[in-house]
Amino acid sequence: MKSVLYIGAHPDDENNRLIAYLAGEDLAEVGYLSLTRGDGGQNLIGNELREELGILRTQELLAARRIDGGQQYFGTANDFGYSKTPEETFTIWDKEKSLSDLVWVIRKTKPDVLITRFSPLPSDTHGHHTASAILAFEAFNAAADPKRFPEQLWHVEPWQAQRLVWNNSPGLYEEKDNDDKSGLLSINTSKYNSFLGKSYGEIAAESRSMHKCQGMGAKSSRGGTVEYFKFIKGKKPVLSLFDGVDTTWKTIKGAEKLSKLLIRAEKTFAPENPSGIVPLLITARTELSGLPDSHWKRIKTNAIEILIRQALGLFLEATASDSYITPGDSLKVNIEAVNRSDIRIKIKGIELPFASKLVVMDSVLHKNAVNNLGFQTLVNKNLPYSQPYWLRKKGTTGMFKVDNQQEIGLPENPSPLTAEISLEITGTTIAMELPVLFKHVDPIAGELQQPITLAPPVFVDLTKKTYIFSDSEPQKVQVKVKSGKTKIEGIIKLKLGTGWQSNPVSIPFQFKNKGSEQLFEFTVTPPLEAGEIELTAQALIDDTPFENGFKIIKYDHIPAQIYFPPSTAKAVKLNLIKTRTRVAYLKGAGDLVAESLQQAGYEITFLTESQLNLATLKKYDTLIIGIRAYNLNDRIDFYKDVLLEYMKNGGNIIVQYNTDFDLPVKNFAPYPLDISGKARVTDENSTVKFLNPAHTVLNFPNKITEKDFTGWVQERGSYFPVNWDSAYEPILGIHDSGEADLEGSLLIAKIGKGHFVYTTLSWFRQLPAGVAGAYRIVANLISLK
Repeated sequence: MKSVLYIGAHPDDENNRLIAYLAGEDLAEVGYLSLTRGDGGQNLIGNELREELGILRTQELLAARRIDGGQQYFGTANDFGYSKTPEETFTIWDKEKSLSDLVWVIRKTKPDVLITRFSPLPSDTHGHHTASAILAFEAFNAAADPKRFPEQLWHVEPWQAQRLVWNNSPGLYEEKDNDDKSGLLSINTSKYNSFLGKSYGEIAAESRSMHKCQGMGAKSSRGGTVEYFKFIKGKKPVLSLFDGVDTTWKTIKGAEKLSKLLIRAEKTFAPENPSGIVPLLITARTELSGLPDSHWKRIKTNAIEILIRQALGLFLEATASDSYITPGDSLKVNIEAVNRSDIRIKIKGIELPFASKLVVMDSVLHKNAVNNLGFQTLVNKNLPYSQPYWLRKKGTTGMFKVDNQQEIGLPENPSPLTAEISLEITGTTIAMELPVLFKHVDPIAGELQQPITLAPPVFVDLTKKTYIFSDSEPQKVQVKVKSGKTKIEGIIKLKLGTGWQSNPVSIPFQFKNKGSEQLFEFTVTPPLEAGEIELTAQALIDDTPFENGFKIIKYDHIPAQIYFPPSTAKAVKLNLIKTRTRVAYLKGAGDLVAESLQQAGYEITFLTESQLNLATLKKYDTLIIGIRAYNLNDRIDFYKDVLLEYMKNGGNIIVQYNTDFDLPVKNFAPYPLDISGKARVTDENSTVKFLNPAHTVLNFPNKITEKDFTGWVQERGSYFPVNWDSAYEPILGIHDSGEADLEGSLLIAKIGKGHFVYTTLSWFRQLPAGVAGAYRIVANLISLK
């Protein structure tokens, strides 16, 4: 009975090897608490950003934990992007609320040991990282103090962990001059687990590789890895993380008989006949049920019931006919049960709590006989929709808003639809809960399953998230309407700001079948003056408004996720002049820059690297290369001579940022420049200095002023060059508070009749967000002559 809580700031901060070791070698309950869901990062496998990226990374962490054996928890802090100091972090995060989240998870999971990934002292790392360690330092005592967050004590008790340590792995943001490991606790985590047939390094690589949207594919390692731990608080460990902690059943009064039963079961277990220990496990469960209620009683009851199912080879599954359903509608549920042992098992009853349906039975499960039990039932109409709980209400830049204390820490919504099956096993009745899943067969991937979603009766989706009006001409705004149930009707309309007009004002809709879709079109006319509004598509059914869309996030390594984004978009009226509009775009990592420029009236053609030839390129005024393209595709460098010739003949090439790590081609630019992984400006409102106000890019065809740098989101930019050849002219000077100007965010070099532009400004965030000034500056870059 060991318990550990590992604490970090983001998905990917966890130490997968250590989690696998503690779970597999120490047999501990290991939790990883990520204070954020990584919403502020980038996505190397798709276009999901912000809230959608948070959903994706949540599922990637759950996939990782299924491999390394840990449990996953989350705080309600919002990943607002890179932060240089914890002080800056706490101006955006609500420190007290984040501390409350951490205290709550500690009180719920009752860890013996808290481990931080980062040091609570200032070090050369992300401000979120240091902030997570500072919060852990404070939470160590706060969790044990009944005066701190007393509102939690309706549900949990104060808890004092034995110790807090920092997992001071070599090379991981160590404090200055901290190379001496003599005073640190060390653990060799490179052991081979013969039961699992893998070393913990191999398990860790598989787990780490689930962070696919971050490009975290990892190489397996075998042997030679030592983890170090620096004592921070509590009782100092000498030999192990669990020094002085009684991890046996002796800590629970009256558990002597139970302990002997479990030892006997372990000694008599035979792999060729696993069900042979089931009678002992049933007796142990009965003995456990008679003990006073406690944290460990709940954990071990669940563990024994899982073990009973596994030893029996007992297959239990609840599936339904639909992936989403509206509360109040009818759902067909199938229970499949297969007993693959010689033990006598009976189904005594099945309960569907979401439908208040109970079926009493007395049916024997014969060995290897498939039992399918079907039910047609109405889903409780009062059940809430399955929107991820942290997205139900509008939060702030730094925090999600979650009102239900019981939801804090959960990685995802509890399954809204469950089935409870009562089984009689060797004369003892055990109730086992199953999630009701949607299962289907993909012709390529095979059998797939996903949670069933409780959904509204109608979905309204704007086909774009940003509408850019570069002049006063009207635009078509399309709304996709999807039926969430059979036989619905109502009207669709757009909610607009003052001065904006929609024609028609509303459009009626009618659907007979669930899942039917129809596209409705409105003509929207902007006002004459520049400005922006939030545009909302709304469906009205019997005067009840519905303002959410339907989105599936689907990748092979995670279960498909359905959620309901708000049916809103940003509409921006620009004062924008364009002189060169034929643009080729070579994609890198996922971004929506090209699609955003199409919104502004540019003719965008997507090219592949094999199309980088002069005959193709001469059709375009400008070639834009997407974010991190050189990180992901070293073949682009093979076309360096072609690109050089294109620029000499008058073409512009705009290269967006690349990272300094995993950059296979160091000299991809026509003149030398050195990228820094640390040079960035995180304050989106930081002052911008024009280094050469007379430069064409600041004057033609749009006059750029300080106003064009207002309203930016999340950051100015990252991975700025710090050294560059004199052939480049720096255009802007930007810095975060208290720092010197960085001048590498926008570098322009003349190449013959054309230009090479290297820019690390975050266009991939600003353009999709409809930042007017960003469009005007990019228009000038495209227009360079």
